[in-house]
Amino acid sequence: MSSLEIAGISFACIFGGVVLGMFLQTVLPEHHLGPDSKDVVKVGMGLIATMAALVLGLLTGSAKASFDTLDGEVKQMAANVILLDRTLAQYGPETHDIRDRIRRAVAYKLAVTWPEDASAARVDPSENNPAVEGIEEAIRALSPQNEAERGLQSRALQISGALLQMRWLMFGQQAGNAIQTPLLAVLVFWLAALFASFGLFAPRNATVIAVLCVSALSVSGAILLILEMHQPFQGLIKVSSAPLRYTLALLGQ
Repeated sequence: MSSLEIAGISFACIFGGVVLGMFLQTVLPEHHLGPDSKDVVKVGMGLIATMAALVLGLLTGSAKASFDTLDGEVKQMAANVILLDRTLAQYGPETHDIRDRIRRAVAYKLAVTWPEDASAARVDPSENNPAVEGIEEAIRALSPQNEAERGLQSRALQISGALLQMRWLMFGQQAGNAIQTPLLAVLVFWLAALFASFGLFAPRNATVIAVLCVSALSVSGAILLILEMHQPFQGLIKVSSAPLRYTLALLGQ
C-alpha cells in the first residue's frame, strides 16, 4: 500500500471521528453533554492529544534524521566514486576497462533509482545490472610494476571496499526503515478519538465542519510526510540525484 493510500485511510478514520462525535451529540441524553461531562472529556482528550503530539514529533524527527543520513551517504558515495576514478586514472591506461565499468554501474544505478534521470544516464535498456563486486576483483587483478602503482592499487581497493560497505549499509537502512503498522494504527486511533471529542461538543455548522476537515487533512498530511521520508528513493519526497549526475558527468575524463 502506498504512502498516499495510507494517508487517505488515516484522513478517513480521523474525520470519521468527527462525524461519529456529531452523531453521538444527537443521540446521547442531555446530561451526558453537561459541563461536568465536558470537563472530564477535556482532561481525557488532553492526555491523548499530548501523547499523539509526542509520537508525531518523534516520528517526524526520526524520519527526517533517516532521510538526511541517506542523503549524506549518497553524496559521500558520489565523492568516493570520483576519487576511485581519479585514482585509477593515475594508475595508467590499463585501468580503462575498469573505469568504464564504474561509469556504467553509476549510470545504471542512476537510471534505476531515479527513472526520471534515465535519459541523462544514457543506459542501454537491454543491459543487465553491472556487477559492482566485480570491479573490486578487477582492481585486485591488476599487476603493479612499481611502488607507485602498488600504492595506487591499495588505495583503489580501500576506496572500493568503502563503497561496497556503504552500498550494503544503505540497502540495510532501506529494508529496516518502515514504520511499524501497530504504532501507526494506535496513532490514528488516538487522533480519531481526539477528533470525535471535537465533534461531540462542536456546533454543527459549515464553518466548524470545514475547520475540522482542514485540521484532519493537516494531521494526515503529517503522516504522509513521515511515510514519504521513510522511503527516500521512491514516492513524492526523494533523495536528490544531483550528486550522482554530477559524478557521472566527470567519470572517464
